[in-house]
Amino acid sequence: MLENNYKYKAGSYDVVVVGAGHAGCEAGLASARMGLKTLILTTSMESVADMPCNPNIGGTGKGHIVREVDALGGQMAINIDKTFIQSRMLNTSKGPAVHSLRVQADKVKYHQVMKKTLEDQENLDLFEQEVDKINYKDGKIVSCETIQGAIFDTKALIIATGTYLNGKILIGEFEKTSGPHGLQAATYLSDSLEEMGFKLRRFKTGTPARIDRKSVHFDKTEVQKGDREVIPFSFLNEGEDFSHIKQENCYLTYTSEKTKEIIMDNLDRSPIYGGFIKGVGPRYCPSIEDKMVRFPDRDIHQVFIEPESLSTDEMYVQGVSSSLPQEVQMDFYKTILGLEDVKIIRPAYAIEYDMIDTRKLYRTLESKDYEGLYFAGQINGSSGYEEAAGQGLIAGINAGLKIKGEDPLILDRSDAYIGVLIDDLTTKGTKEPYRMMTSRCEYRLTMRQDNADLRLTEKGYRVGLVSKERYEKTLGKKEAIENEIQRLKNIILTPKDETNKVLEELGTSPLKNALSLYDLIKRPELTYESLRIFDENRPDLPRFQQIQVQTEIKYEGYIRKQMADIDKFKKLEEHKLPKNYDYSKILGLKKESVEKLNEIKPESVGQASRISGVSPADINVLLIRLKTGELDG
Repeated sequence: MLENNYKYKAGSYDVVVVGAGHAGCEAGLASARMGLKTLILTTSMESVADMPCNPNIGGTGKGHIVREVDALGGQMAINIDKTFIQSRMLNTSKGPAVHSLRVQADKVKYHQVMKKTLEDQENLDLFEQEVDKINYKDGKIVSCETIQGAIFDTKALIIATGTYLNGKILIGEFEKTSGPHGLQAATYLSDSLEEMGFKLRRFKTGTPARIDRKSVHFDKTEVQKGDREVIPFSFLNEGEDFSHIKQENCYLTYTSEKTKEIIMDNLDRSPIYGGFIKGVGPRYCPSIEDKMVRFPDRDIHQVFIEPESLSTDEMYVQGVSSSLPQEVQMDFYKTILGLEDVKIIRPAYAIEYDMIDTRKLYRTLESKDYEGLYFAGQINGSSGYEEAAGQGLIAGINAGLKIKGEDPLILDRSDAYIGVLIDDLTTKGTKEPYRMMTSRCEYRLTMRQDNADLRLTEKGYRVGLVSKERYEKTLGKKEAIENEIQRLKNIILTPKDETNKVLEELGTSPLKNALSLYDLIKRPELTYESLRIFDENRPDLPRFQQIQVQTEIKYEGYIRKQMADIDKFKKLEEHKLPKNYDYSKILGLKKESVEKLNEIKPESVGQASRISGVSPADINVLLIRLKTGELDG
């Protein structure tokens, strides 16, 4: 903490948010829209909704989170629909559970539009100031202080510092205290957190160089165009026509054997391999040095060149993040196909930052030790704008609900990808930057990106972030889908020659017995649209509703099985555990389980079952003790 003898009362707020990245923006907007007087503090106004790394939103697993943020009443999807410059739906050759929207953002415009949204939001103030101290009384947060002596009284404090907390940039042998791309780091708050008992760890992430568009030989690359039919992220924009928006191209190219040679010859100058970096980096987004070391048999690697904004010639070199010295970067970037004459505008760098042990948080993202203190985003060990936004929204909502004296909003693993993310972080913690992937979700067929509104809009309405009009529109959509499915069940085709001839033309076997359109759609070779020929009175459903009707029908058996699994999961979640129970009192638990249960303090038997080292036998002991009343509380 910075010593400052001059201090003054600067204001009183219901909620104060520290940080204005993607987590901080969602947290601040949520609490303000719930009618609470809210303040967002940031070290720099330039960091508001900044995209210091990849200039895109969404992607596999991440796109689901963006849709869920939108369904709950958040801002990210609305903002990216206003500012995207390319849109692509990923994994369309696979099943609907893993379809994920990914769009390139105009990162300059995204920042500008989000900042204006914050400025225009009622109940919300912005202030550029660095926080260095958290004040509490009897375990309850009462205020925070800035390095310039301003004291803000608050009922809830949300820490969303991203990679700025004690940030350090490393490029070869060079290092300096800094936030992303030279913005001011938050250098003092870590001391306050450690004094409060939080154990901080160092994580690392990195970013590639930004290059001059005019120096790229695009004729040596493969063009990656956006989709002709643009599907928006926000459910508020369903059915809107985006065809008037000119989409920018991305470009695919490759490293070369020379790239590998230069990097391996200079590996000892990388802070990662030279021992200068203490932080743990992301497994699923490795630096180019990591790729060369991990995959020694591969001579070339994919590289994507992506536009950053319509207002700049800077381009992002996806897949080539690095912390090698600048002169080495200038050499090896020129060995990438199409970049032989490349001009680097901003060098690649690695950044280290502080994060907490998230097992010390409830699933509301409130601290178990300090009432009214919440954490969201990369300080919780996650990576990515989308994961940060999801956590920020949940922290903001729960801070608001607590102040209002209402029940918290807890999304579990069967509700949302956001629920999976938060459950993983608070139950298991993470030893590396956590990235959301569809494979982490047990119930991904029922938690698709296309039905996020049907799953979560009611919850957003209940907490006050979704308007009644939008909620009723969602109910109408749900009813229309259910009615159409039932209608298709009632349309029966009989094995007539004319019918069978059409079916054979559609590439499917003829009917031997009467069959409904509902059952015919289950055939892999048939679609809802292809069977229109047998359905003269079909209602004119929007395209996105037709897709949902088809998905629900084709995967009905799998969905039914998954719903049965969810019912079993929910039963374990319903068995609540006391907050501060000493599990050493229970005979029959393994020693390791006692240690883990006392350390994490799970909220339910379900959460306890997901703790590494707690066995099914231990879970049975807990269930028996609950039944006998020993664990009531």
